[in-house]
Amino acid sequence: MAFDKEKALEMCNRYSDNTLMQTLEIVYTDAGEGFLEAKMPVNPRVHQPMGLLHGGATVALAESVGSAASLLFVNPELQEVRGIEISANHLRSKRNGIVTGTARIVHQGRSLHLWEVKVTDEAGKLISLCKITNMVLPRKR
Repeated sequence: MAFDKEKALEMCNRYSDNTLMQTLEIVYTDAGEGFLEAKMPVNPRVHQPMGLLHGGATVALAESVGSAASLLFVNPELQEVRGIEISANHLRSKRNGIVTGTARIVHQGRSLHLWEVKVTDEAGKLISLCKITNMVLPRKR
């Protein structure tokens, strides 16, 4: 079965309703074989006290896009995804604009998925480099 980009983006954005992703204004914008992309505005809502993008907001973007990316590899009617580890290296600061989180699959096992998430600015400069491990579980009914 061919990958359906529009269906994948619609599902990810629909799952964001009434969640932290909606609060942070994270929108899934691109998807393909082995990757998922989301954008988040940088404004006072996601600043730390010095007026810079909060590292926690950056990690929330990375975990959101990495976890949603794993959903694209499972049957959500039968399986659930849980993030079990995340790490982030914050390399550059950002005061305003848009950041993009792009998750790319590193390892796709039956029960574990490992993703690398690059958070970049509008010029493609690396803001943060993150790694997320997700566990795939049977869905509880």
